[in-house]
Amino acid sequence: INWTWQSLDSISVKSDLGGAMTAGNSPTDRSKLSTKRHILTDKRGIPLSVVISPASTHDIKLVTDVVDKAVIKRPKSISKSKSTSRIRNARRKRLLQHLCLDKGYKSTEEELELIKRGYILHIPLKKKRGEEKDQEQKPKAIPFRKKHSAKRLVVERTNSWHNRFRKLFTRYEKKAENYLGLVQFSCCIIIYRKIILE
Repeated sequence: INWTWQSLDSISVKSDLGGAMTAGNSPTDRSKLSTKRHILTDKRGIPLSVVISPASTHDIKLVTDVVDKAVIKRPKSISKSKSTSRIRNARRKRLLQHLCLDKGYKSTEEELELIKRGYILHIPLKKKRGEEKDQEQKPKAIPFRKKHSAKRLVVERTNSWHNRFRKLFTRYEKKAENYLGLVQFSCCIIIYRKIILE
């Protein structure tokens, strides 16, 4: 597992039969009942953590839960400020952990929580209302922004892998634990294909 670059995102799936715990009105699908899957992946797209929630739940509310519920213990990370001359550059790069998120995760409180956990965040800046493209603020505050391009599309690919399983593309389970079990089982299949077969 490559911990240097991690990606986190969520995807909404239709929940035709409902379900008391996780089915919520999706704001993007004419208020139909839906469920959200929140997924954390490594650099290769291997799923590390999965959390499900109502579709109406904002992504910010569960970002720390998804990170903390990784099934594999995350190695200790060092921040850029803690790196010393004694640590060689190659080793320091292995110890650094980048987390790529989309604009929906832009929140000062959650960013501080993730920084406490040793992450270097890569979140695109939100465009302010009435602001033109040339007037947008340059992302100087984000570490390594100029050196590295964000690798958030990896988690989008993992979401598409999950959607290839018919039982996950549309949720038919009323109990949340049944659907979560199917998602976790599909994660095992994805990990097997990525690690064993490749």
